[in-house]
Amino acid sequence: MRPVIFSKMDFSHSSLFGYIEDLQELTIIERPVRRSLKTPEEIERLTVDEELSDIERAVYLLSSGQDVQGTSVVANLPVLMRQNPAETLRRVLPKIREVLHVAGVEMQLTAAVSFLTVLQEESVSIHTYSHSFLHIILQNLEHRDAGVSNAWLETLLAVIEALPKETVRHEILNPLVSKAQLSQTIQSRLVSCKIMGKVANKFEAHIIKREVLPLVKSLCQDVEYEVRTCMCRQLEHVARGIGTELTKTVVLPELVELARDEGSSVRLAAFETLVNLLDMFDADDRSQTVLPLVKSFCEKSFKTDESILVSLSFHLGKLCNGLYGIFTPEQHLRFLEFYKKLSTLGLQQENGHNDNQLHLQTLEQEKKYISVRKNCAYNFPAMIVFVDPKNFHLELYSIFFCLCHDPEVPVRYTMAISFFEVAKLLNSDVYTIHKELVTLLQDESLEVLDALVGHLPEILELMTNGGENNGSESKLLSIPDLIPALTTAEQRAATSLKWRTHEKLLQKYACLPHIISSDQIYYRFLHRMLTIILTNNVLPVQKAAARTLCVFLRYNRKQEQRHEVIQKLIEQLGQGKSYWNRLRFLDTCEFIMELFSKSFFCKYFFLPVLELTHDPVANVRMKLCCLLPKVKSTLKIPTDKHLLQQLELCIRKLLCQEKDKDVLTIVKRVSIFVFKQHLILGLSLKVKMTKIMFSENGLLDQEKERQEHLLLGMEQLEKEKQKTEGRSTNTNDKIFEKKRRDSKTSSVLAKSINLSISGSSSGTSAGKEEKKSKLVRSQSFSTQVLHPKYSNIDKCPNKSSATGYTSSVPGMGKSCMLSFSDDSFRAHSAGNSGNAAFPPSSSRNLFNSADQKNNGNKESQSRKMSM
Repeated sequence: MRPVIFSKMDFSHSSLFGYIEDLQELTIIERPVRRSLKTPEEIERLTVDEELSDIERAVYLLSSGQDVQGTSVVANLPVLMRQNPAETLRRVLPKIREVLHVAGVEMQLTAAVSFLTVLQEESVSIHTYSHSFLHIILQNLEHRDAGVSNAWLETLLAVIEALPKETVRHEILNPLVSKAQLSQTIQSRLVSCKIMGKVANKFEAHIIKREVLPLVKSLCQDVEYEVRTCMCRQLEHVARGIGTELTKTVVLPELVELARDEGSSVRLAAFETLVNLLDMFDADDRSQTVLPLVKSFCEKSFKTDESILVSLSFHLGKLCNGLYGIFTPEQHLRFLEFYKKLSTLGLQQENGHNDNQLHLQTLEQEKKYISVRKNCAYNFPAMIVFVDPKNFHLELYSIFFCLCHDPEVPVRYTMAISFFEVAKLLNSDVYTIHKELVTLLQDESLEVLDALVGHLPEILELMTNGGENNGSESKLLSIPDLIPALTTAEQRAATSLKWRTHEKLLQKYACLPHIISSDQIYYRFLHRMLTIILTNNVLPVQKAAARTLCVFLRYNRKQEQRHEVIQKLIEQLGQGKSYWNRLRFLDTCEFIMELFSKSFFCKYFFLPVLELTHDPVANVRMKLCCLLPKVKSTLKIPTDKHLLQQLELCIRKLLCQEKDKDVLTIVKRVSIFVFKQHLILGLSLKVKMTKIMFSENGLLDQEKERQEHLLLGMEQLEKEKQKTEGRSTNTNDKIFEKKRRDSKTSSVLAKSINLSISGSSSGTSAGKEEKKSKLVRSQSFSTQVLHPKYSNIDKCPNKSSATGYTSSVPGMGKSCMLSFSDDSFRAHSAGNSGNAAFPPSSSRNLFNSADQKNNGNKESQSRKMSM
């Protein structure tokens, strides 16, 4: 026992008084807990005999149980219907019908949901359902509580879709004649309106005209504005059911009358219904009836009726494009100016510094203006179509700028969502909005960034490829601030608590190899990915960074940089001090196996992975054992037979020395798989290898390995170009220097010097011609697009030169000259799931031998020149 130390406690009067108050608060908190305990009598009353069946228990609880128990039985009704539908309908459902007459709100809501679930699960036939459940639904439809009534109404509307027409006509449509009368309650008439809209799609047009339309007209002229509003919103469904002719003669006049109603909610419902039914009106109806109504709505929205502004701004894009064919140039310009006015609504006072008006605005009005600008941002792509994308910069760019820089987050959030649609519509003129892309990437709100990141790869591809210039350099210059904006966005997401946004952003960064150069990725992004893996504490973020790093490694074009990254992965992750880093190394190896070829993984990561079988942490060994089947699948037998032996040796050591039970269990399962596969390969090696070679995975791996060959060849060509350009520059400088010296000598010495130089100059000119021919060949190589079907031995020379190399393409069986360029490789590799990386050692030796031959030829030429 440790002695209690009282020196750290404060025994002053104030502190003791504070302790006593805290204790009193604790006693107050405990009192309700004690009072909530059940008495023995209550426990006895809630106890049910365990020997009762489910049906008997449900009947008992509904008869003599409490409300909570009855609600539980009603919620369990779908289960009872699945288990024993006949007994449930015979014994349980009548009890539920009796209880619902006096049930509370909670049981009523639960019953409505349970009845709908029984219908959706089709536990009984629709005939049985209508006979047993429909009457209960109709009885509770007019409950005094509005929430309960709406719940039963939703259930009834779902039932109407499944019921046969005759049942709907006799059980639902006929009673509506009395339910829709003015003598009924408002709630009953509102229910009738919604049922009318649902029934209109159930019957033929002549039945609707005879039995439904008279009720529709009477409800449209109801004395209560709530009923008129509800029926007006159902006119769209009625119009779809009766067709174009009846809509023109019956529905359109009612809509025109409702659009002039004294109630603002009725006018709003009429306007929205008109917009939704534009496709059912012909050109005459649009120009003579709909357009005047719309113009009056727009005029009144600012003067007398601001309540319609939000709805008008939301439907304006659909309205403008729906009436596009009947607009005169003046009307076209008028609606465009109206949209511009709505887009800046509520900002004029701030820009004009009118403080009095700003203070007089109520909170509701400010919210309304924000909603209007948000709806304008939502309709911006539709307005681009309205004005034609060619006129975007002249007509709409200023509005686009204002919406992207709006002071309210919801407006900028909506613009970020619609940014991709805007970029698609602009097509070749997409370069005009690159500044706004950078602005949204640097937005202070992470919600805006999260909305923009969803289509970030597509947006960046449009930005770089949408212009007229297709060169890679012009693509990079088109967005000068892109890289700082991307790095700033990632850093802001990393410092926030919204790790999902950070994970999403890192996943989308995998598109950058197709957007910017390899060096820019290496210096600005690749090391940042490694830092995130090492320092971040969120596992999904670390995995996203690891996969993106592997993608960057795949497209990296410098061998030194690739070796450096691989070495860091092995040293800082695979051999790191923290077991967490070693686990992330195994995750990274999974991505390597997914993105790179088998030979690449075996060359650089196979042995470092096997070293983790001696890891002191059981979790690392367990994860490694789960990964061993994938590691085994990367081996090519008999080429990698020594690696297979290493793998089997590690598994045997684990079987003998492993002390952790969970790890040992996994090792036993893995060992069965590994040794079984090895036995199969030993029995039928040739047949197995042939199947693997021509399987889908085998062809995919061959494609990955081929791209790795291409990557090394591209790097070699770039080096040869640089050397050739440097040598030609040095040769020209030497000739110029010699001519300058020769001009200062005497004529006698000039003759002798010219005689001696003539021999050497002939050799030098021959060397220059040879270098020029090499340079021309290298340039011709860079302009060709490599395709596998052109790698035929008949079209390739037998000797390697300074601008080409001989490479054995996997799966071809022949050697051929490979030529490629930067853009062609990028375009080709973007369409493949394989990744470019390092070639096998044989290719590297082949390059060395080619360089030695070239060096030997140059030395022999220099000797001849000296002779």
